[in-house]
Amino acid sequence: QVQLVESGGGLVQVGDSLRLSCAASGRTFSFRAMGWFRQAPGKEHTFVGAISRSSNTTYYRDSAKGRFTISGEDAKNTVYLQMNNLRSEDTAVYHCAASTYTDYPVAFHQYHYWGQGTQVTVSS
Repeated sequence: QVQLVESGGGLVQVGDSLRLSCAASGRTFSFRAMGWFRQAPGKEHTFVGAISRSSNTTYYRDSAKGRFTISGEDAKNTVYLQMNNLRSEDTAVYHCAASTYTDYPVAFHQYHYWGQGTQVTVSS
């Protein structure tokens, strides 16, 4: 049984920073990549970025480049999303996900396991 648990969300001001964590347990050896998605109210899940477990390569959506950084700590089976210079449009529920299919998953359907999400609210 795989479980992904996010933490670190909260209410911040425009320009602030937050670090989200995703702790994985269970059959984590099957993961090929871990990623972050976000879902704003009334919107679909949007890819934020991901990290390949084999190469530690990271990749991001354009609006996240330069502001967001994904890192992983294999010993703790934990992935982080460092978010800097937050904008009001970053407000969403952020979900951690794991893919067993590919090293570079960018689409929702390429992920097999999902966390419950953590709310990030950026106030202006």
